This record gives sequence, C-alpha cells and structure tokens, in this order.
Amino acid sequence: MVEKKSSHRKKFNCQEYCNRIMANHFGELNVASRKGAKKIAWCTSVGPAELLRAMGFLVFFPENHGALLGATRMATDLIPYATAIGYSPDICSYLTSDIGSYICKQTPLTSAYNIKSVPKPDVLVFNTNQCRDVQDWFGWYSRNMNIPLLGIHTPRGIEKIEKREVFDVSKQIQNLIPELEKILGKKFDMDYFKETIELSRQSSVLWRKCLESASALPSPWTFFDATIHMGPAVVARGTKDAVEYYKVLLKELNERVNKGIAAVDNEKHRIYWDGMPIWGKLNSLSSHFSLHRTCVVASTYCNSWIFDQLDHIDPFDSMARAYTELFIVRNEKYKEAYIKDCFEKYRFDGIIFHDSKTCPNNSNNRYGLPGRISQRLGIPELTINGDLNDLRCYSEEQTKTNIEAFIEQLDET
Repeated sequence: MVEKKSSHRKKFNCQEYCNRIMANHFGELNVASRKGAKKIAWCTSVGPAELLRAMGFLVFFPENHGALLGATRMATDLIPYATAIGYSPDICSYLTSDIGSYICKQTPLTSAYNIKSVPKPDVLVFNTNQCRDVQDWFGWYSRNMNIPLLGIHTPRGIEKIEKREVFDVSKQIQNLIPELEKILGKKFDMDYFKETIELSRQSSVLWRKCLESASALPSPWTFFDATIHMGPAVVARGTKDAVEYYKVLLKELNERVNKGIAAVDNEKHRIYWDGMPIWGKLNSLSSHFSLHRTCVVASTYCNSWIFDQLDHIDPFDSMARAYTELFIVRNEKYKEAYIKDCFEKYRFDGIIFHDSKTCPNNSNNRYGLPGRISQRLGIPELTINGDLNDLRCYSEEQTKTNIEAFIEQLDET
C-alpha cells in the first residue's frame, strides 16, 4: 500500500462561522424553552420547517440531536434505556438513543453549549418521507409529554412524482395551518411564508453548488467535511443565516478549486458513499481514506437537504414536490439512474454502500443495487456493515481491512 503520511482533515476558515450558527440555534431554543418567550416546534429533518418557521415557531430537529448523540459516542450507552421500555434494538438508533437521552436526562448539548436539556416542544410535526420511525418517535414524546402531534404522510417507493402525489402532500401541509394557528394564537401570514420559502430555496441552491464543487479534480473537500458543514442546511433552513453561510463556504471552496488545494493530498482514488454516515467514526474513517490517498467526493446523504424545487410563487405545491422528490422515497430504478448521473458528474472510481443496521430505509444495498451499479458503471463496489449511531453494530478493524482491500482493487483497475 501507499506510504502513510499526514492524514489530518484540512480546516475551513469558515468553520467558526458554522459553529456560531449552531450555537445560536441551540442557545435561542434554550432561552425560549426556559422563559416561554416563543413557541417551539419539534420537526423531522425533512419536515415542513419553512411553514413552522414562517408561522413564528422556533424549530428543533431531534434527528440533529440524534446525530450529535452519535458523533459524541453517547448513543451506544443510551440505546439500552429505550430498549428496556420496549423499543426494539433493530429500529432507528436515532430514535432509541434520543429517547434514551431523554430518560437519562443526558444530552451532548451540555458539554457543547452548557445547555442542560433539549427544549420542551409546544407541538410535534413529522413527515414520513424518511420512514415510519419518525412518527413512532414523535408519538412517544406526544404521549409522555401530552404534546399535540401533527404529521404528513408521504408516498414511498415511487419512480416519477405525479401531480396526484404533489396535490396530496400539498393539501396535507395546508391542513396543518389551522391546528398550528390554534397553538400559536395567531394567524398564518402568507407573505412571510413566501419569504421563508425563497430563503430556503436560495440556501439549497448554494448548498448544491458547495457539494458539486467536489466534481473538481482534485476535490476541495470530502463527504466527511460535508457532514459537518451541512448543519446550517438542516437547522437554519429558511433563514438569512443559512444563505449567508453558504455564500461564504462556497467562496472558500471555489478558492480551493482555483488554487488546486486538495482535501486529500495527492488524490488518487475518488469514492461515492451511499447511505448514512457512521457518526461516531467520521474522523477515523476520514483519516483512513486520506492515508490511502482516497477522497470520498460525494454522497447520497448530504444531497438530502437540497430543496431547490421550492418556489415562492407556488409555495405549497413546490414545498410538497421538494419533500416528495427525495432520493429516499424513490424506487430502485430511480436510485440507479440517480447514482449513474452522480458518476458522470463526480467521476468516482468506486462506490461504498453503508448497510446501516437500524436504518433500512436509507440502506440501499439490500435489493441488489450494488451489483447492478457495479455492472452498469464498470466500477467496483463494497458494502460495509455498521450503523448510524449504534457502534455495537460496527467493527472498526474489519471495516478498515475491507476498505484497504477495496482500495487495492482500485489500484489494480
């Protein structure tokens, strides 16, 4: 194998800016929760955040909290508390670790931001475009805290999104408004909603451009970098903060491209990552790939927060379309074509599928897709076993050995 030199992740000048946005997000929620200054809505990460924000709610994303539990490696110790009350260890480990966190009154927000607990919600709003787990996850909090539960049910396993699907989801979004007005005690403002939709669209366009900068040779950043810098795309969607942040990040990425600054020194191989991150092993995996001059240039996951279909002229239907055209809700035929398009854009020479034990909805290796992609594109594929949060499902030694063997295979092609 190659001589092992430096493997550190190159820092971005705008990292502190990103950190401030995240700190301000949680700080504002904390103040509102303690003082009752504003109503708080819990929302699934690909739920109707723009609507909630436009109506005046502060928005908290439990999946973002779940990712923090995974990244800080708290999740594995907290999951058993959820399984002890009847939740299967095989269901979403975001769900089980988050409920375990609530039961134990432990949160990574304490060490990161000196915040003792997650904010108490006034309403819980889900969208099943990701999976059914989000409904059951929020349902647990609704029962235990006696909080109103509202939801959108999105069709899944589809290839082409038809008008009937858009109409159905659009009506469901609109039907949320009277219930949300009751909780807030004020009327919905269409003009402000349109402004929020436009801000979300702008940040999505910029986020897409940031991700697509990795099509450059060499790539200015990696999938592992993107999982960190996508934070504002999740928690600040629909705000000026997200728009301004991605302007700054895109400028820095373009400067790297123009100067030929590589995320991975002497980049030799380019990889596509399909599936969830292994949150507790981001640094380890990033270093391992870098040691072998391999850059993970693109992923299915980070594209999940691109909603450039949004249109303030037609806010409800465009919002419904944006949330119904996600990769995760599509059928195998669509997914295969999507990855082929990514192959042509990013010019990767291998693809890794992460079979996440507790996230079957975002594990795309289980119905023969890796073999079909490998044959169609003429590139090697590797499936690694693990989980988004539960590190008991992950063998670091075995994974690294498999990755090294995979890179040797790339060396020979």
